[in-house]
Amino acid sequence: MMVPYMFNDDLMDDLFNDNWERDFDRAMHTMQPRSMFGKRSANVMKTDVRETKDGYDVFVDLPGFKKEDVKLDLQNGYLTITANRSENLDEKDNEGRYIRQERCTGSCARSFYVGEELKPTDVAAKFENGILELKLPKAEKQLPEKPNTLIEIQ
Repeated sequence: MMVPYMFNDDLMDDLFNDNWERDFDRAMHTMQPRSMFGKRSANVMKTDVRETKDGYDVFVDLPGFKKEDVKLDLQNGYLTITANRSENLDEKDNEGRYIRQERCTGSCARSFYVGEELKPTDVAAKFENGILELKLPKAEKQLPEKPNTLIEIQ
Protein backbone atom coordinates (compact mmCIF):
# COMPACT_ATOMS: atom_id res chain seq x y z
CA MET A 1 0.00 0.00 0.00
CA MET A 2 1.38 3.42 -0.93
CA VAL A 3 0.77 6.10 1.68
CA PRO A 4 2.06 9.58 0.89
CA TYR A 5 3.97 11.32 3.63
CA MET A 6 5.88 14.53 4.07
CA PHE A 7 8.44 15.53 6.70
CA ASN A 8 7.83 12.19 8.46
CA ASP A 9 4.17 13.17 8.74
CA ASP A 10 2.22 9.99 8.15
CA LEU A 11 -1.39 10.35 7.00
CA MET A 12 -2.31 7.36 9.15
CA ASP A 13 -1.03 8.89 12.43
CA ASP A 14 -4.49 9.87 13.64
CA LEU A 15 -6.29 6.73 12.51
CA PHE A 16 -5.99 4.85 15.80
CA ASN A 17 -6.11 7.80 18.21
CA ASP A 18 -9.27 8.03 20.30
CA ASN A 19 -9.89 11.72 19.99
CA TRP A 20 -13.62 12.46 20.26
CA GLU A 21 -13.20 16.22 19.83
CA ARG A 22 -11.30 15.80 16.57
CA ASP A 23 -13.93 13.41 15.22
CA PHE A 24 -16.70 15.81 16.21
CA ASP A 25 -14.96 18.72 14.49
CA ARG A 26 -14.53 16.62 11.35
CA ALA A 27 -18.21 15.80 11.32
CA MET A 28 -19.30 19.40 11.84
CA HIS A 29 -16.89 21.21 9.58
CA THR A 30 -15.33 20.49 6.25
CA MET A 31 -11.89 19.11 6.60
CA GLN A 32 -9.14 21.65 5.96
CA PRO A 33 -6.47 20.41 3.55
CA ARG A 34 -3.15 19.61 5.18
CA SER A 35 -0.55 22.28 4.84
CA MET A 36 2.77 21.47 3.25
CA PHE A 37 4.34 21.21 6.69
CA GLY A 38 1.67 18.89 8.12
CA LYS A 39 1.05 18.47 11.83
CA ARG A 40 4.56 19.61 12.60
CA SER A 41 3.99 23.08 11.17
CA ALA A 42 4.31 24.49 14.69
CA ASN A 43 7.97 23.41 14.58
CA VAL A 44 8.74 25.55 11.54
CA MET A 45 10.55 28.83 12.26
CA LYS A 46 11.03 28.27 15.98
CA THR A 47 13.23 31.12 17.11
CA ASP A 48 15.74 31.62 19.92
CA VAL A 49 17.07 35.08 20.78
CA ARG A 50 20.18 35.50 22.93
CA GLU A 51 21.36 38.87 24.19
CA THR A 52 25.10 39.51 24.15
CA LYS A 53 27.00 42.57 25.36
CA ASP A 54 27.24 43.89 21.78
CA GLY A 55 23.90 42.86 20.35
CA TYR A 56 21.57 39.94 19.81
CA ASP A 57 22.06 36.48 18.33
CA VAL A 58 18.94 35.10 16.67
CA PHE A 59 18.62 31.41 15.72
CA VAL A 60 15.70 30.38 13.47
CA ASP A 61 14.97 26.69 12.81
CA LEU A 62 14.15 26.08 9.14
CA PRO A 63 14.29 22.28 8.74
CA GLY A 64 14.15 21.04 5.16
CA PHE A 65 14.93 24.43 3.62
CA LYS A 66 18.03 25.32 1.63
CA LYS A 67 19.93 28.59 1.74
CA GLU A 68 18.42 29.55 -1.64
CA ASP A 69 14.89 29.17 -0.21
CA VAL A 70 15.39 31.79 2.52
CA LYS A 71 15.11 35.57 2.03
CA LEU A 72 15.76 38.36 4.54
CA ASP A 73 14.29 41.83 4.18
CA LEU A 74 14.74 44.87 6.42
CA GLN A 75 12.22 47.67 5.90
CA ASN A 76 10.86 50.34 8.23
CA GLY A 77 12.51 48.74 11.23
CA TYR A 78 11.06 45.26 10.60
CA LEU A 79 13.28 42.31 9.76
CA THR A 80 11.21 39.79 7.78
CA ILE A 81 12.38 36.21 7.24
CA THR A 82 10.62 34.40 4.39
CA ALA A 83 11.15 30.79 3.36
CA ASN A 84 9.60 29.26 0.22
CA ARG A 85 9.78 25.63 -0.76
CA SER A 86 8.50 23.48 -3.61
CA GLU A 87 8.68 19.73 -4.02
CA ASN A 88 8.00 17.58 -7.01
CA LEU A 89 7.85 13.85 -6.27
CA ASP A 90 7.73 11.79 -9.45
CA GLU A 91 8.01 8.02 -9.63
CA LYS A 92 8.00 6.13 -12.91
CA ASP A 93 7.88 2.44 -13.65
CA ASN A 94 10.36 0.61 -15.92
CA GLU A 95 8.50 1.73 -19.06
CA GLY A 96 8.59 5.42 -18.09
CA ARG A 97 4.93 5.65 -17.07
CA TYR A 98 4.07 7.59 -13.97
CA ILE A 99 3.01 5.49 -11.03
CA ARG A 100 2.94 8.48 -8.69
CA GLN A 101 3.23 12.19 -9.28
CA GLU A 102 2.84 14.70 -6.47
CA ARG A 103 3.57 18.39 -6.19
CA CYS A 104 3.48 20.59 -3.16
CA THR A 105 4.57 24.08 -2.31
CA GLY A 106 4.62 26.10 0.86
CA SER A 107 5.97 29.21 2.43
CA CYS A 108 6.33 30.69 5.87
CA ALA A 109 7.35 34.12 7.10
CA ARG A 110 8.07 35.83 10.36
CA SER A 111 8.79 39.48 11.18
CA PHE A 112 10.65 41.06 14.08
CA TYR A 113 10.80 44.72 14.99
CA VAL A 114 14.51 45.55 15.28
CA GLY A 115 14.39 49.35 15.24
CA GLU A 116 14.64 51.87 12.47
CA GLU A 117 18.30 52.65 13.23
CA LEU A 118 19.38 49.24 11.91
CA LYS A 119 20.56 49.03 8.30
CA PRO A 120 20.82 45.86 6.16
CA THR A 121 24.62 46.14 6.27
CA ASP A 122 24.51 45.91 10.09
CA VAL A 123 22.98 42.41 10.04
CA ALA A 124 25.20 39.34 9.65
CA ALA A 125 23.44 36.17 8.48
CA LYS A 126 24.59 32.56 8.16
CA PHE A 127 22.57 29.47 7.15
CA GLU A 128 23.88 26.04 8.11
CA ASN A 129 22.21 22.66 8.77
CA GLY A 130 18.69 24.11 8.60
CA ILE A 131 19.40 26.88 11.11
CA LEU A 132 19.51 30.55 10.18
CA GLU A 133 21.81 32.49 12.48
CA LEU A 134 21.56 36.28 12.61
CA LYS A 135 23.77 38.72 14.49
CA LEU A 136 22.14 42.07 15.19
CA PRO A 137 23.96 44.95 16.90
CA LYS A 138 22.33 46.82 19.74
CA ALA A 139 21.12 50.26 18.84
CA GLU A 140 23.04 52.95 20.60
CA LYS A 141 20.94 54.57 23.26
CA GLN A 142 20.07 58.09 22.34
CA LEU A 143 18.82 60.33 25.05
CA PRO A 144 15.89 62.40 23.95
CA GLU A 145 16.91 65.96 23.29
CA LYS A 146 15.64 68.40 25.83
CA PRO A 147 13.61 71.07 24.18
CA ASN A 148 15.16 74.48 24.63
CA THR A 149 12.80 76.35 26.92
CA LEU A 150 15.18 79.15 27.83
CA ILE A 151 14.67 82.55 26.40
CA GLU A 152 17.77 84.34 25.28
CA ILE A 153 18.33 87.79 26.79
CA GLN A 154 19.90 90.48 24.62
